[in-house]
Amino acid sequence: MRLQHLVDGRWRDGAGAAYTDVNPARPSRSVAAGTEASAEDAVAAVAAARRAAPGWSGTPYHERAAVLVRAAALVEAAAERWGAELAAEEGKTRPEGVGEVRRAAEILRYCAGEADREAGEVYASPRRGERILVTRRPVGVVLVVTPFNFPIAIPAWKIAPALVHGNTVVWKPASTVPLLAVRLASALHDAGLPPGVLNLVVAGGRTGGALVHHPGVDAVTFTGSTAVGRAIAASCAARGVPVQAEMGGKNAAVVLADADLDLAAEQVLLGAFRSTGQKCTATSRLVVERAVADEFVAEIARRADALVVGDPLVDGVQMGPLVSAAAAEAVGAGVTAAVRQGARPRTTREHLPGGDLAEGFFAPPAVLELDSTDPVIWREELFGPVLAVVRAADPATAFALAADSAYGLAAAVFTTDLGAALDAVDTLDVGVLHVNSETAGADPHVPFGGAKHSGYGPKEQGRASREFFTHTTTVYLRGR
Repeated sequence: MRLQHLVDGRWRDGAGAAYTDVNPARPSRSVAAGTEASAEDAVAAVAAARRAAPGWSGTPYHERAAVLVRAAALVEAAAERWGAELAAEEGKTRPEGVGEVRRAAEILRYCAGEADREAGEVYASPRRGERILVTRRPVGVVLVVTPFNFPIAIPAWKIAPALVHGNTVVWKPASTVPLLAVRLASALHDAGLPPGVLNLVVAGGRTGGALVHHPGVDAVTFTGSTAVGRAIAASCAARGVPVQAEMGGKNAAVVLADADLDLAAEQVLLGAFRSTGQKCTATSRLVVERAVADEFVAEIARRADALVVGDPLVDGVQMGPLVSAAAAEAVGAGVTAAVRQGARPRTTREHLPGGDLAEGFFAPPAVLELDSTDPVIWREELFGPVLAVVRAADPATAFALAADSAYGLAAAVFTTDLGAALDAVDTLDVGVLHVNSETAGADPHVPFGGAKHSGYGPKEQGRASREFFTHTTTVYLRGR
């Protein structure tokens, strides 16, 4: 497929360098190709969004919502096809890809429901004959910067609330997953968005940086690394531009001695290795109470060794490749460094798919046991199928080990003791806490985002999203 950019309601080629979107399982095969957006294309996209802003913000909520409903129908109807394209482009399995496309449709529908929810508030006034109203207005032109790992779901949960609340959007997706970006933008365009309301520019980091600094951008929502997110926040703070950033994670699962160990093993395995570990909410740390550690760690290692790794489009494959050669090299280097620092591999598989998959960006699932939390792999995000394990003498120690992190995105606790679960709620400073389920997972009707180094600004999803995509006006209304 030839990839183009959407600017001011028209699909057009970029004026930047040529690029090819490759299949990470079979890098010699291209998925799509095109030319990147140039700085001039980015400027044109912002200008189009600014021109479209007054008309779109003045469009009634229900008319804006109707566009999202129509787009949701288009997305859902294409779920099987787009899910396969997602698997070929990003590397997660076909069932995961199809599920993600369907989740995007669900998000669009949920956000469309804003038209039927309260649009403001009324307060009593201490003065006779007066009412106090709190109304909401869109912030203006929103720059949306999205990552590779959820190429349609994360964009949907940023773009849909931005649009329904009356903002216009300039969207820069990760350059490794442009095809799914074009698919989502096409659905919204075909659903009837006016020209300039949504603009898609596929480009590298330099053009993305120019967009962040553009004076026509009123707000920035970003998902990616903590380093980049903080740099964006610092740059925007100097200009008074609000930022919403969902950043890194180093998420822990805590398995206590009283847990249902079979359930815990199933869920920890999914959290660590589904999507090849390429999720900010992935389980990358495991704390096991010592009384059950021998049994549990052996079981997790056995299940990881049994995972079927291969082409994500093939039925029965449970884990696909990493998104790029650089990602595969970084994961391999991280595992090597951890072993050098004293980590003990508990998984035994070293082989990768062969044949026509030998060139793919694969990494075997790895379980590494640590004698202390000193190795770098316990603290730094690796973003791959690697699980670091430590043992704890008791629940209090286990929670302390899980909490000992600069990040605070997600955590999971496995226990049948209600008191222990409540202790986890009080002890673990994270944005998302799961009890007896994996660390990953985000429903569209509840807030999502992290604490500490994992998040900045208002949360995403649910009613929380309007705190970023709107601002309030307090109106003192008095009759004669």
